[in-house]
Amino acid sequence: MTTNPRPGPEPRSAYRHFISLPTRWMDNDAYGHVNNVVYYSFFDTAVNRYLIAAGALDIASSEVIGFVVETHCNYFSPIAFPQILDAGLRVAQVGSSSVRYEIGLFAAGEELTAARGHFVHVYVNRATQRPVALPPALTHALQGLL
Repeated sequence: MTTNPRPGPEPRSAYRHFISLPTRWMDNDAYGHVNNVVYYSFFDTAVNRYLIAAGALDIASSEVIGFVVETHCNYFSPIAFPQILDAGLRVAQVGSSSVRYEIGLFAAGEELTAARGHFVHVYVNRATQRPVALPPALTHALQGLL
């Protein structure tokens, strides 16, 4: 049986696009740092803000929407309110109806990720909730993350 080595932090240069995200008072847990479940919210917010700004997603009326089907996160150093984060984005894989987004979270001014992870969206028709081919607006928006 082989084991995979634990991933390490990555530099800012590993990411194609950055979005600033504030931490909130409610993000901290009893241990004084952002709780692990909040990182997934940061991932989702960063990707969807990018897609909305790129014209690839209208959360109220897009015919095609992304469902998260897989998530993962590795944590390297704690973050806590009131820190501002930089979320680095890139796309690792594009399928016929799916995209694997990779996100690195950086404390403002830091060169290495405090955490990094991924999630996979499967794109579906909003009405039928069945997988569909990636729409042209989305494939165009993804070019900036490849």
